[in-house]
Amino acid sequence: MPQQVRFGVVGINHGHIYGMTDTLLRAGAQLVSFFAPEPDLASEFARRYPQARAARDQAEVLEDTRIQVVASAGIPDERGPLGINVMRHGKDFMSDKPAFTSLDVLRDAQRVQRETGRIYAISYSERVQSPAMVKAGELVRAGAIGKPLQTIGLGPHRLSATSRPRWFFDRARYGGILVDIGAHQADHFLYFTESTSAQVVCSQVGNLANPDEPGLEDFGDAVLRGDGGSGYFRVDWFTPDGLAAWGDGRLTVLGTDGVIEVRKNLDREGNPGSALFLADRAGQRYVDYSDVDPPYGRQLLADIEQRTETAMPQAHAFLAAELTLQAELQAITITRRPQTVS
Repeated sequence: MPQQVRFGVVGINHGHIYGMTDTLLRAGAQLVSFFAPEPDLASEFARRYPQARAARDQAEVLEDTRIQVVASAGIPDERGPLGINVMRHGKDFMSDKPAFTSLDVLRDAQRVQRETGRIYAISYSERVQSPAMVKAGELVRAGAIGKPLQTIGLGPHRLSATSRPRWFFDRARYGGILVDIGAHQADHFLYFTESTSAQVVCSQVGNLANPDEPGLEDFGDAVLRGDGGSGYFRVDWFTPDGLAAWGDGRLTVLGTDGVIEVRKNLDREGNPGSALFLADRAGQRYVDYSDVDPPYGRQLLADIEQRTETAMPQAHAFLAAELTLQAELQAITITRRPQTVS
């Protein structure tokens, strides 16, 4: 009987930490302790998970020999250095996306990961935690649309500016919109085209409607080319308040024999939910995914125990992050032309 995996949490600056924690708990892991320097964030986490002990500092979690993996949704620019420290303490690391905000830190993490043999998992949650996306992946792998040729990803988000912490508007801290929201899109592209090498063809970013927050990028897009296909994605902070979800995210996968579209956050009637549409040579239909239980958490725990890569290849996790960093570095900055009054 394998020993139960025990984990700790360091950094709860983004709400994604709750989905990450729940994923590990549902898979059978035990939450031991957590640390966050912000009293309000720590208090809420303790309320949600009373079984977890509040640590005095970060070191207490990292030096606890009972803990095998540390999860974090800290401020984005702190995640990479933390992950490196975690691996040097002999533990695996589960990071929220974006896992890195600079190529130098990514390179350091890759080197330390190779040296230590630890797992540096990145939670690309819009795919691995979504039943509709998991089902879409199963269909593509089964040949439902032939050979995948291209992915088109749309990642609109609601800004909700007044509820955001100040670091959210500091590009050096969140990494830029292509790094932040684009992390999911790069993961989708690599996964659905089965690309193991890729490059950024072109990219652009801009602050088109938020002049009072000059550090914010509210629009970006990129074209990618991989050894398994091509991809395009657009991300933005323009979801209107009237939409029933925080963003009408969509993924289209074009294949030689058909096409799949996933509407991530709204069902076919426009209500909160998801929808999966498939068109092939035989016809068109919405696909039921209600029986899908995303396996990511269980696979990750198995990888931690058996030192395998079933949840996500390490090279994939790092390459998705690298593509977004490269896209941000080479992006052309665009501006909205000021309106003229005649």
